[in-house]
Amino acid sequence: MNESTASLRAHGGRIDAAAKLYPAAPQPWVDLSTGINPHPYPVPPVDPVLWHRLPLARDLDRLIESAAARYGRPAGARLLPVPGSEVAIRLLPRFLGAQRVGIVGPTYGSHAAAWQAAGCTVAPLAELPPPATDLDALVVVNPNNPDGSRRTAADLLDRAAAWSAAGRWLIVDEAFADTDPAVSLLTLPALPPRVVVLRSLGKFFGLAGLRLGFVAAGDALTEGFAETLGDWPVSGPACAVGAAALDDTAWIAATRQRLAAERARLDALLAGVGFTVIGGTDLFRLAERPAAGAADLAGHFARRGLLVRGFEGAPHRIRFGLPGNEAAWQRLADACAALDSSPGGT
Repeated sequence: MNESTASLRAHGGRIDAAAKLYPAAPQPWVDLSTGINPHPYPVPPVDPVLWHRLPLARDLDRLIESAAARYGRPAGARLLPVPGSEVAIRLLPRFLGAQRVGIVGPTYGSHAAAWQAAGCTVAPLAELPPPATDLDALVVVNPNNPDGSRRTAADLLDRAAAWSAAGRWLIVDEAFADTDPAVSLLTLPALPPRVVVLRSLGKFFGLAGLRLGFVAAGDALTEGFAETLGDWPVSGPACAVGAAALDDTAWIAATRQRLAAERARLDALLAGVGFTVIGGTDLFRLAERPAAGAADLAGHFARRGLLVRGFEGAPHRIRFGLPGNEAAWQRLADACAALDSSPGGT
């Protein structure tokens, strides 16, 4: 695996890079690398005036109230819209003043990158640390990406209370919590001080291009975000589309059922060709296959026009998102059937 193909293991969604690296792959490419819902929320028509004027306070207020009704808004928490939870991840080191940060993983790489870029010491952790620790902050992704491991809201609340009482910060990234809302700290009556919760409309709603997320925390931290992002943290069209999506209870319920069914279909397909599913959510599955057939699994699928999420140092481990239509399902099935006859390589 050369440096260029290694870049595809950094994170998902790099269809343009994959197409350059594998020019002979069939078209169109099928992107299974991100865990984004392949059946996005049907964006309603946007009033043209929203493209011409700055968002009004009422636009932002409606969005925030829709988010509070959907996610919950515990006592002690303020919800602030941000242009994607990635922006919040990158800004958090500026506001928290932490120097030594623990990150429970392996998990989404932007968390470590953000703290390292701020000059902080990052301690990779396999489990939640004990209360007696020299860490200033702890990052937990719940459900975790890429293995889908979950911690209950009650367990995290116990940790959050002790953590904040010791003057430390707890950051919980809930980007994939929409398929399992009971795990969210925002469903609790109150949010302890020094706890930050991140939410995103990119994954479950399939609206990654909308660049819309939320920070839930106490007033002091959210005020710092508000001052940095200014009076218009997100666009008027994002306010309108985001509120419509969050308010659509029927679509959300139907989508949860659909994703669960398609996840079961993906599990059966992978098991039938020798993969062992070792984790995931209803939006993605993490699977391993013994060292037989394709020497480089990600390369095997890429040569067939399927971008999957491979992992540096774990060539037989793949994260699969859900195919978006029957043609994509068939392409995946054909590529899986060819695994044991693949010559391997990149």
